[in-house]
Amino acid sequence: MDVSLSYFLQAMGENPALLISVVLTLGVIFVNGWTDAPNAIATCITTRCMGARAAILTSAVFNFLGVLVMTHINASVASTISNMVDFGGNTHEAIIALCAALFSIVVYSVGASYFGIPTSESHSLIAGLTGAAIAMHNGLDGVNGEEWVKVVYGLFMSLLLGFACGWVICRLISLLCAGMNRRKTNRFFQGAEIFGAAAMSFMHGAQDGQKFIGVLLLGVAFCNGESGVSGVAIPVWLMLLCSVVMGVGTSVGGEKIIKSVGMDMVKLEKYQGFAADLAAAACLLLSSVGGIPVSTTHTKTSAIMGVGAVKRLSAINFGVVKDMMLTWVFTFPGCGLISFLMAKFFMAVL
Repeated sequence: MDVSLSYFLQAMGENPALLISVVLTLGVIFVNGWTDAPNAIATCITTRCMGARAAILTSAVFNFLGVLVMTHINASVASTISNMVDFGGNTHEAIIALCAALFSIVVYSVGASYFGIPTSESHSLIAGLTGAAIAMHNGLDGVNGEEWVKVVYGLFMSLLLGFACGWVICRLISLLCAGMNRRKTNRFFQGAEIFGAAAMSFMHGAQDGQKFIGVLLLGVAFCNGESGVSGVAIPVWLMLLCSVVMGVGTSVGGEKIIKSVGMDMVKLEKYQGFAADLAAAACLLLSSVGGIPVSTTHTKTSAIMGVGAVKRLSAINFGVVKDMMLTWVFTFPGCGLISFLMAKFFMAVL
């Protein structure tokens, strides 16, 4: 299968559906870097370890490196997304269905925003691809259960494991530093939290970047007349493309999101911010190695809640938990249904 950049550019010029799919995918990657990546550095900024602009630029660099380096080392998340659904043997209809799936993400995100429903680009992507595959096969034959079940694992991993890791790491730090000088420990954790924010940004890029690499690779496969991407190596130019777009999106910033995650949920001290970043990054690393797509926002949010629970449960804003649950409840059926209907419509008229 030809996965060269020259073929990709030629295919976009000849296939409008691929062009639209690529533009939509890159747009979602940019928005993901803009809206999701600030979660990685929220605690670092709100505990005053770094200034907002410096932290945002640092995050942009490490998001870029996360996509590029982790995809070289372990591309299992991209493989899960690529193999989660089967669009069938008709590659012309498959690329149209892929276009419908991506377009549904935009439609759902706009509609959810209007009605105040919390969203997740990761879950929207999974729901969109699944809805389009169901439309192609008129049933669940197009859904790979072995790969899709990893999504279910990811839901629980982001919530339960994130919370548990946050609680354990923060508790250990509290015990180890109980008799130490507060000023000295604050100085140490100021540097440690910068490291934690960089690690979190790196793993955000590794997780979310790979999801969209998987989608773009599917588009290339369909243009080559292939129904899947089994055994296909991800080209470096594709890694670089996603890395750059996500890095640029991150550099735009998201200070409102930073305030919401880092301040409104739990009031954090420097050592707590470090514990939350370390816990979330460790969970994302574990899920990435296992090929489990998770929401980076939900993982970081859960880790922060675990940190807050070390002192007392009342320190947590449980309204955030409600938003996470609403995301799961509405996104999968909502975005999936829109994708199903759009795929049917697009295949009927194109």
